[in-house]
Parts: sequence; structure tokens; C-alpha cells
Amino acid sequence: MTINRKKLYLIAVPILAIAPLVLNPYWTDVLNIVGLYALLGLSLNLIVGHAGLFNLGHAAFYAVGAYTAAILNTVFHIPILWLIPVSGFAAGLFALVIARPIIHLRGDYLCIVTIGVGEIVRIALVNDIFGITGGANGIFGISRPHLFGFVLRSPAHFYYYIWVFVFVTIFLFIRLENSRVGRALNYLREDEVAAESCGINIAHYKLVSFVIGAFWAGMVGNIFASKMTIISPESFSFWESVIMFTLVILGGAGSIEGVLLGAFLIIGLPEIFRGLADARMLFFGAAMIVMMIFRPEGLIPAGKRQYHIDMDRSQGESE
Repeated sequence: MTINRKKLYLIAVPILAIAPLVLNPYWTDVLNIVGLYALLGLSLNLIVGHAGLFNLGHAAFYAVGAYTAAILNTVFHIPILWLIPVSGFAAGLFALVIARPIIHLRGDYLCIVTIGVGEIVRIALVNDIFGITGGANGIFGISRPHLFGFVLRSPAHFYYYIWVFVFVTIFLFIRLENSRVGRALNYLREDEVAAESCGINIAHYKLVSFVIGAFWAGMVGNIFASKMTIISPESFSFWESVIMFTLVILGGAGSIEGVLLGAFLIIGLPEIFRGLADARMLFFGAAMIVMMIFRPEGLIPAGKRQYHIDMDRSQGESE
């Protein structure tokens, strides 16, 4: 399934821009949650979809970013907006420390280790590590973002805050896709042995994917903390990592548009059928099984790369 990116965004941007004007606060807030998971999915897609690494502990990086922002904001009263890059840096540094010794693992082994990392972080937060995480009760009193002297409070305010961040992320990740780093990550996904034989430092680029993905998840953790004004370990459970992984795989690993569609389906669709609370997850599970059987590459799979060779130049070099 091929899509025209420009036409898709030309249609989607105006619709999303006017959505809070026609929706009530509840559905606006649902779109806020969809936007947060879209950001988390895009950050995980860099690791799973582009580099081909199984990561089921992505909520750990999300948690590190959120708790970094919450602690610095409540203890040192640093504006939460200023802490967005700090949250990303903390999560990226944590990913670098954690991934360095395990990056050589492949497939199921890496997946199991990342599950363990996610659970270690959650348990450490529950046990109030260093006495600063608040234990099971979490951290209260996180301030709202102040933007140009204006405090973001309502769902509509956060809607534009979140979705502007989503589209900035899309723009940057499309640029990354077409960069040297993006091509190297895709080589890793397709064939590590062939990539290494071509001179690609596979350990280096695996670390790069983990660190960038974690950096972005950490910044999303900051946005989540400022939106909720309270965070606790329950918000960063293994189930959160499963949801992120599912929306990437269901939408189409390696596809930015697929991740966005996956976020709308995984987060938004169950809300539409909330009235069928007893049966909605049954239908949802059945739909996923059918999807994985008949379209395992996802709803919007990543398109194949095309490389254009300058024939005149190549002939000159051969002579």
C-alpha cells in the first residue's frame, strides 16, 4: 500500500487544526492521548521499525524523562517547559548506559532483557529510590507549561501543544529516514551480516537508534507529566511498553504514517466503542489476530527505498 505523503498531510493538518473547535473537551483529550502515544510510537519505531531491534521496555525511558522533569520541577522549581531537553538527555543517557552491554544480543534475547530493564525501573520507582520518587504514590504538584506568559490548562491548550510536537517530530524523523544514519539503520534491519560487510559499524548504529528513541520518549514523558501534574509508577508499567510495541507493529514497522494510524486505532478506536465495554476488547483482539495472519507487514508498511544511480558518473569511474 503506497501513499502520497504530501497529500496525506495536506488533508490531515487542517482537519486536526480545527478538531478542538468542533469536539467537546472529552474527545479533545482523547486526541491528546492519541498524540502522546503517536510520539511514543514514533520514538519506538526508530528502534523497532528502522533498526529492527526488539524493545519491550520502552516505558522505562518514558518514565526516566517524566520523573526527571517532575523531580526538578517540584524540588528546584525549574519551569517544566525548560526541562524538555533535560528529560530527553536523561533518558538518552540512561539508554546509553543500559544498551551498551546488551546491544550485541539479537531477537528474543534482546526482547527479554528490555522487558527486565522496564520492570527494574518500575520497581525502583515503587521502592522510592534515593527517597525522591515518591514510591507508589508518585509525585504531586507538577506545574503546567508556561508558553509566552500563557499557562496551558485546558484539553484544547494541550491539544495544540502536543500535536505541534507530533508534526515537528514527523518532519525531523522524515529527514532522519533520508539521512546516512537512516539508511544505515535500515541496512541493519534487513541484514546485519551484509551491513557489516559493507563497512557499517552495527554496534554504533544500534546504540544510536536506542539513544535517539529514548531521548524522544524522555521528552514525551515531560509532556505527560506536565499534562497530568501527577505521575506514579503505574503509568509506566510493562503494559505501556506492550501498547507502544503493538501500535508500531500493527500500523507498519518502519512507517511513520503507519505508526500514526496505529495510535488512532489502538488508543482512539476503543474509546469510540466504550459503550460495548464487555465485548470491545474481544473484537479488538480478534481483529489483531486476523490482521497478523493476513497482513503481517502492518496496515501501512514502510515503502521500499529506491536509489538512483548516476550512470554517467559510474561509467566514468569504471573507465
